[in-house]
Amino acid sequence: MSKFTNKKSLAEAISDFRSKGLSADKSQVGFVPTMGALHEGHLALVKSALSENHLVVVSIFVNPTQFNNATDLDKYPRTLDDDLRLLETLDGHVMIYIPTIDDIYEEEIAASSYNFGGLEHQMEGKHRNGHFDGVGTVVSKLFDIVKPNKAYFGEKDFQQLQIIKKLVQLEKLPIEIVGCPIVREKSGLAMSSRNQRLNKEEQEEASLIYATLMEVREKFPTQSIEELNEFVSERFLNNSKIELEYFDIANEETLETATKKDPSAKHRAFIAAFIGEVRLIDNMPLN
Repeated sequence: MSKFTNKKSLAEAISDFRSKGLSADKSQVGFVPTMGALHEGHLALVKSALSENHLVVVSIFVNPTQFNNATDLDKYPRTLDDDLRLLETLDGHVMIYIPTIDDIYEEEIAASSYNFGGLEHQMEGKHRNGHFDGVGTVVSKLFDIVKPNKAYFGEKDFQQLQIIKKLVQLEKLPIEIVGCPIVREKSGLAMSSRNQRLNKEEQEEASLIYATLMEVREKFPTQSIEELNEFVSERFLNNSKIELEYFDIANEETLETATKKDPSAKHRAFIAAFIGEVRLIDNMPLN
């Protein structure tokens, strides 16, 4: 495992690796961008990447331009030593990129403006102004540095996954975007770096999110979307520990809110909720 803190030395190392005679049974370079505070969900992404690529680059960078809340940015968990120990348990060629803000943004820490065809205005976009401009900006910069053949993103951030696929189309990048299944705790809670900010009792309370999604999926064949929305609203109103920010049943491709079931479309349920100051998101396919 090699570590790099600047893009020039990383790019040179990747170029040197590519120059070697590599077999055609795998892609050359896979990429897993992260913001650190790694957990088993991140490791699952890296393992998938290692199984399909000769080299995997993992970036650890808390990107300031995708936070619309300065407090959330300040409190985002940073556990670099633990992250590196986790990555050292993996077998295979792994390069770790741990850039500074200056290395990524150089003179100006600012997000570019993107038109993702409306994907950016749904769900998270309604509640986190400018968030996906920040995501698109940093991922575009990272793609330009790493130049991967494949890049891996978790389905927990399903809207982000669709945004990144659109980014690759817009910028005409020769990169395959691979979506990987959500990894969950035993309670069903989706693994997230933000879970580290929850105490044991709060983590148990947070399992309501997964339980609610499961019930929605069970009810989906027989109940209308309006009935399901009412069910979720009442479920959270009856729990004083968790504040529901939004629940949405949406078309998987467009992410537009569904008001009626469309037999020709794939529907997915999305939830965002607060436990104290900690914001959690989750989603689940319904049909």
